[in-house]
Amino acid sequence: MNRRKLMLLLAGALTTARALRAQQKAMPVIGVLGSPSPGPVAADIAAFHEGLSEAGYVEGQNVAIEYRWAEGRLDQLPALAADLVARKVEVIAALAGTPPAVAAKGATSTIPIVFSSGDPVGLGLVASLAQPGSNLTGFSNMSSELTPKRLELLSELVPQAKVIALLVNPNNPGTNPLIPDLQEAAGAKGVELPILKASTDGEIDAAFASLVQLHASALVVVGDPFITTRRDQLVALASRHAVPAIYHLRSFAEAGGLISYGMSGIAVWRQGGSYAGRVLKGAKPADLPVQQPTTFELVVNLKTAKALGLTVPPSILARATEVIE
Repeated sequence: MNRRKLMLLLAGALTTARALRAQQKAMPVIGVLGSPSPGPVAADIAAFHEGLSEAGYVEGQNVAIEYRWAEGRLDQLPALAADLVARKVEVIAALAGTPPAVAAKGATSTIPIVFSSGDPVGLGLVASLAQPGSNLTGFSNMSSELTPKRLELLSELVPQAKVIALLVNPNNPGTNPLIPDLQEAAGAKGVELPILKASTDGEIDAAFASLVQLHASALVVVGDPFITTRRDQLVALASRHAVPAIYHLRSFAEAGGLISYGMSGIAVWRQGGSYAGRVLKGAKPADLPVQQPTTFELVVNLKTAKALGLTVPPSILARATEVIE
């Protein structure tokens, strides 16, 4: 091969390489920031992909996704959020609760963020639901409204309970705002509401061990990314201690928990994917109103109720979206 042909081939190869790099660079990147490990939210991620596809985006074809998981260690979220910002992603999806949303907001004021959080206005994530007014938009998981409802359901299920304990993660910024409303709701029912705090496996074990001393007849487990990653531990401890407990996600009831009530996480992640797609197409978060959930799930595990010696009232069964037998 003569020198001229060799130079032409090299020039062609260089041009092709540059074109490929340009294509790769042109592919937008979404950063997914999550508190749990990816395993427990696999169905949520699949729903996120569905939402993206509805907006015309398919991972690996015309969009790339960078995943950052805190594995239940909430203190890691700020560093993970900063890493996504350094990666210069086009949008950050923080759909696994308040801590990722707060971390993402702290990391950037310019990159669009699609979040799911309890009381986003009260926490300062957005100016209002109708007009977010910044680089954040997303979904309210209505923690402040749904947790008192769980207390009410558990009181209905265990009417003789005079002491119902509340298990919370004190490291979650959304925890403290919930307490006053819950204490007021408990007082209205003449029920004592001792607060149990747990942010480690050992503290969860200790919380359940203290139920006897507290004379607690039931337990409300407050939804939280760390709590979600400890689903199997919580369900096993509730069974071992024979304590009726209510949870925030249907997966707890499916895993053997007594009862769960909350929004459909699958629906929020799918809508989150759709919102992320709209942002990639040029929509500004400030112009996308924060949505509230419209799909709620009440799941009752009759097998667990029987093991606890409980009779589920017809009023609860009639409202259940699913009954596990």
